[in-house]
Amino acid sequence: MRMKNLLHYTENHRYCVYREFGLSALDELMLGSVYQPMVGAFAVSLYRLLFQHVPVGQIGYSPLEQQRRLFLTLGLEPSEKGRKYLIEQTSKLEAVGLLQTSRLYAPETDDYMYEYEMQPPLSPAEFFRTQHLTLLLRDKIGKFAVLSLRESLWSRESSEWSQSSYNKENISVPFYELFELNTHVIDYELEQALSEVSTGRQTGAALTSESEKALNYADIILRFPRESVNRKHVERLRFEHEQLGMVNYVVRKFDLSVQDISRLLDEDGIFTEAGDLLLDELQLRASQQSRQDRKRQEEQQVQAAKVVALRQREASPSEEPPVEQAVEMEFYVEVPPQFTAKCDIHQYNMMLRNEPYRRLLQTFFPGTVPGNLLDIFEKIDISYKLPGEVINVLIHYLMSLLVSGSDQRINRNFVEAVASNMLLKQVNTYEKAVQYIRDQAKVKGKQSAASSSGGGRSRSYGKNNGSAKPSIPIVQDQPSEESVTEEELDELLRLAERMQSGKQKKV
Repeated sequence: MRMKNLLHYTENHRYCVYREFGLSALDELMLGSVYQPMVGAFAVSLYRLLFQHVPVGQIGYSPLEQQRRLFLTLGLEPSEKGRKYLIEQTSKLEAVGLLQTSRLYAPETDDYMYEYEMQPPLSPAEFFRTQHLTLLLRDKIGKFAVLSLRESLWSRESSEWSQSSYNKENISVPFYELFELNTHVIDYELEQALSEVSTGRQTGAALTSESEKALNYADIILRFPRESVNRKHVERLRFEHEQLGMVNYVVRKFDLSVQDISRLLDEDGIFTEAGDLLLDELQLRASQQSRQDRKRQEEQQVQAAKVVALRQREASPSEEPPVEQAVEMEFYVEVPPQFTAKCDIHQYNMMLRNEPYRRLLQTFFPGTVPGNLLDIFEKIDISYKLPGEVINVLIHYLMSLLVSGSDQRINRNFVEAVASNMLLKQVNTYEKAVQYIRDQAKVKGKQSAASSSGGGRSRSYGKNNGSAKPSIPIVQDQPSEESVTEEELDELLRLAERMQSGKQKKV
């Protein structure tokens, strides 16, 4: 039992005992002969006392009582010395697997309660298969005493039975050969009654598994480093229920474990100087960590799938190839230019429908397929779970974009965006994939037609086209079709002389 403050474990605190087993004669023998030498007679007496809290013919919980009963029954003084001694004895029982102690915090009363969950003694076979318990018993009573004790607990078979060689055959009758259950009628009343009379621990476990798991203060503080600067702020979560709710919100939102949230709360900048939790900063770092974990899991899945595929190929080299699936002519796609001399439209569409995507990629490249391209499609295959025929249509669509002269770069982000769009539209068959790329081609055709028709009339000056300037018409020198006559030239010269003489008079 881990106890830092003895004031949290006194005779005034309430407790209850939980057990779901009974003690047989063999269990009593194990307690007296095996466990008592390891933990001492006082600890075994405490175990028997806790066992008697629940009636012998029942299992479940004992009534809530003050721990004063334990101190008085065991003859301990309710002082600091008595508390330390009781904590030491319960710790011994916990160490050998006979007891589990839990502390429950009640915010309404700001007090603790204790639950002692009892565990049955191990059988002789299980005990001597547990190495650390066997070694502890050897250290307490010696090696020869351990061997003698084991012999006394084990009844050997007769010499005639062990020396003869027999062919053993299991002739036991299974349950469903002898009994027949009426499974056509579901008795809801019986199921409801059984769930109502079941023990509270089983009901609580069912509720916990069905509902969202919420972390409490004890889960976080037990895994938080003692020397951390943020330790004093985390200890305040015990009373700051609103901030603890914010922590649980982040845990559920990003699917974090207790170790992950403890590591995040230990980082700088998560709390203010006053000790308040910064929710936005915590969410940002939790998002980054969740993204890194997801990327790491995807890489591990890819590597594991490669190993599994390799082992399956080695285990079954003579496996028959799968049956080829035919393609209806209405779902035929055009043959790319690089395949026109190699196959016709029927062969190409059969290859798209039935070939693995790795082999299809190899046909597009004269040499080795680039590794980054293989990694992209391996992730789509293993992580996104797209069928192989849909991946083949996706490869055809990407290669068609390159051949058509599109300026779209085939990088990881673009390929994953197209694959995720297929997943959202539930494209899971070859026919749906072909229809999808046809729809995409129509959309791109409409966009290009709209841009070409509207380009000469208007121009946009938004964020994406901030550097574009309107075309300004320029006056060009064009030769005059009609030449000036001599009379008109003389008139122009006289007009220029009068204008010049008028300026000189003004000066």
